[in-house]
This record gives sequence, structure tokens and C-alpha cells, in this order.
Amino acid sequence: MLELRPTCEHCNRALPPESAEAWICSYECTFCGDCVENVLWNVCPNCGGGFMPRPVRPSKNLKGDNYLGKDPASVKFKHRPVDPVAHAKFAAPVKTIPPERR
Repeated sequence: MLELRPTCEHCNRALPPESAEAWICSYECTFCGDCVENVLWNVCPNCGGGFMPRPVRPSKNLKGDNYLGKDPASVKFKHRPVDPVAHAKFAAPVKTIPPERR
């Protein structure tokens, strides 16, 4: 089950569970859309993978107790600002490879 982390790991922007601005990699590294596009160039600084929009967990019990009330979002903050120079060096050869082929 997705953790639904509460903030962008780079800029610490709030990303509540209902946010459409949250993006995740396959390891659930979580960043805001601005950082994914303008700082990370769709290259996760932790694994090199690409990002996808994070799904929104239903806030109400629509079916089978699968909702935020039963499975709340994480409250663990992971604020790990990316070093832009180091990431640019790492991402340069990776960003030319489509995420599905990395």
C-alpha cells in the first residue's frame, strides 16, 4: 500500500493525500510536480527511475473499507534536498533514456 508521504523530498512543499501535485517513482520517492520537471528532469535522484502522478486514495468509504480513514497517509517526513550540481551530472545521461527503458 502506498505511504502517501506528506511533503516533497526536495523542497518540502506540502503534498496532502488529496494533492494532484504529488509525483512518485516505483520506490515511492515523493516530489512535487515543479521539482520533478524543473530540478529533477523526471529522473529520481535516489534510484534513477522516472515519475508518475501519485494516485489519490478515496477520502470516503466507497467500498470495502478502502479509504483514508482506514489507511491514513504517512506522517513521516523525508526532506532530502537534492544537490542540483550533483544531480545534473547524474541525470544527464539518464534523462535521455525513456523511463520505461531505464
